Amino acid sequence: MADPARARKLAKRISQIVAHAIEHDIKDPRLDHVTITDTKITADLHDATVYYTVLGENLESTPDHAGAAAALESARGVLRTKVGQGTGVRYTPTLAFVADSIPEDAKRIEDLLAKAREADAEVARRATGAQHAGEADPYKPPREEAEDDEFADEETRS
Repeated sequence: MADPARARKLAKRISQIVAHAIEHDIKDPRLDHVTITDTKITADLHDATVYYTVLGENLESTPDHAGAAAALESARGVLRTKVGQGTGVRYTPTLAFVADSIPEDAKRIEDLLAKAREADAEVARRATGAQHAGEADPYKPPREEAEDDEFADEETRS
């Protein structure tokens, strides 16, 4: 087993090499909007899982997940060669590409937050003209001074 710090450094280096290769070396148009988000490597440093996201050309267009996955699969050998040259480790890890679910999770969280904001606004709207139920001052009035003096006298006698 490798040192965990070494594994983290290697995973980070693999992310950098793969991202650089996708951006500069591989001439596949399906990879134009692919972003490498993270890399995890096994403890024996033999297998690396590279997480990626695919963005659309603009905010309204849907990303081509299937095309990006096919392009990464076809470029896997070239990318592994680049990783081997860039890391200098004895055994170049195999690469597996997994679509990252962070954008979908972020969208779901944003939708939930918007729903919560709407519910808060509805509560605030309903509370604008509301009055308290019961008396205006729900607390008991303070006791009279005479009652306090009697109680104090009893304590001093004890």
